[in-house]
Amino acid sequence: MENRDIIIVGQQAWDTEIGSNCKNIALEFAKKNRVLYVNPPLDRITKYRDGNDPKIQKRLHILSGAESGLVQISKNLHNLYPDCLIESINWIRNNFVFDFFNKGNNKRFAKSIKSALKDLGFSNYVLFNDNDIFRSFYLKELLMPVISIYYSRDNMVATDYWKRHGLVLEPKLIAKSDICVANSEYLKNYCKKYNSNSHYVGQGCDFSLFANVKLNEVVKETQQLDSFIIGYVGVLTESRLDINLIHSIAVTKPDWNIVLVGPEDEGFKNSKLHNLSNIHFLGPKRPEDLPQYINSFDVCINPQILNDLTIGNYPRKIDEYLALGKPTVATKTESMDVFKDYVSLVTNHVEYINAVEILLSNNNDELIQSRKQFALSHTWENSVQLIYKEIEHTLNNRS
Repeated sequence: MENRDIIIVGQQAWDTEIGSNCKNIALEFAKKNRVLYVNPPLDRITKYRDGNDPKIQKRLHILSGAESGLVQISKNLHNLYPDCLIESINWIRNNFVFDFFNKGNNKRFAKSIKSALKDLGFSNYVLFNDNDIFRSFYLKELLMPVISIYYSRDNMVATDYWKRHGLVLEPKLIAKSDICVANSEYLKNYCKKYNSNSHYVGQGCDFSLFANVKLNEVVKETQQLDSFIIGYVGVLTESRLDINLIHSIAVTKPDWNIVLVGPEDEGFKNSKLHNLSNIHFLGPKRPEDLPQYINSFDVCINPQILNDLTIGNYPRKIDEYLALGKPTVATKTESMDVFKDYVSLVTNHVEYINAVEILLSNNNDELIQSRKQFALSHTWENSVQLIYKEIEHTLNNRS
């Protein structure tokens, strides 16, 4: 798909430091299309609560008219800081009252976007919504895109904030979108309950940091460990990871070193894992250093806890593990089925231990290369091509 105008709305602002699916998709879209990436509008509570934050200060300057909210990122990519303030309304329990005020928020948001579209000369545009259930609920009606797409990449309604009104509104938003695309089979099937034009488009990953890692390149923190290293890299949060599972593995196999790399939430900080000598917490690391830590592991794990928040999750860390050819064991979910030929998928600590033992004794160059090739096929280019395919298919059917 080329020479189209695309509007992207979603959960994450462009000036947020961490990466996101949506920002990667925007960059891929912008290779051959014009893209307007719209930041979430500032809400009243955030204005007063975080008013001293430099990012909020920038938004306040834009609201006052002191600077333009339209910023050019590259030749085909613009970023919009909306020049509107929306009301913080999620505390409202009554669905009718919430809808009344939410429609008002949507109108303010749409007005700001329309002004930018006029300045850029956008027409016949595509609207791409990255899981923004509330603020963008009425944008299809207000902006009148040639086609609207809802992108499901996380089970948002599993969290308390989105659950209150999202359980009602997300199915409606999915149903009225022209296309729904998802990064996991689980989320695709969820969307398909409300919209038959729902499709799995895979997941892209940025492997640029993994390209030059050497097989024998390990970090100093693990060099003194004299036994097998079973490792995990990522945020350590009890809402997504199974603390009891990790504990059971460590207790059953005291001769294994379990290395956990990443920041801990309170659940992990206060957990019984800190009482075990064979569990090593290495703390948060710079993104560019993570490949060296993964490379230090003999086997990588993803000890995911099963709940509404994680059941549909596509863990990008699996691709990162495999991109380095690492043997990997992960908790079995519907979304993990795509990895079944390259990852040992298990359901409990006994299966985890058995799978790790098999992988420790059965690894070779052929397996390493096949894992790498599989992971490296998960590019943003391939994922976006599948999105393009569904757009063209839907437009052709319409015509």
